[in-house]
Amino acid sequence: MSDPNTLAETPGITTTGSGIQGLSWSILGQTYVPKTLSASSMSWHATFPPGTFVPPHVHPTQDEYVYMLEGRLDVMLDGAEMQANAGDTVRLPLGLPHGLFNNGDRTVKCLFWVSPTRRLFDLFNAIHNVPDPSEVMRLAGLHEVDFLPPPA
Repeated sequence: MSDPNTLAETPGITTTGSGIQGLSWSILGQTYVPKTLSASSMSWHATFPPGTFVPPHVHPTQDEYVYMLEGRLDVMLDGAEMQANAGDTVRLPLGLPHGLFNNGDRTVKCLFWVSPTRRLFDLFNAIHNVPDPSEVMRLAGLHEVDFLPPPA
């Protein structure tokens, strides 16, 4: 990818079922399809099959948002537990630890976005099809996403 600080949005339409640059990432059982990309923000459609999750982590340089399209996610945000349902928007300010869990029996579909993009696009390229969670966590730390240790 080019320098994320100078990346300009490309005009047009990202159609249903497709990602920008034809991309679709498989990340620890979830599918992420990038929809927009510029220096100021990035968005992606995410599909969380039952039992999949994003472990608690921190974005020290980005605000993150999730708009729920289908299903329910259990959200851990700065130590508090809550649920997000279809139609809800989850706000995850930079620096606050958060995790997302599909503990239900239905697939969850949602739209994520971050601002600014920083190194997240490169991270998703790097962890696409990486089966080892510890390697995903190591690579995330190199791309400005810090996973938290499991609870004691």
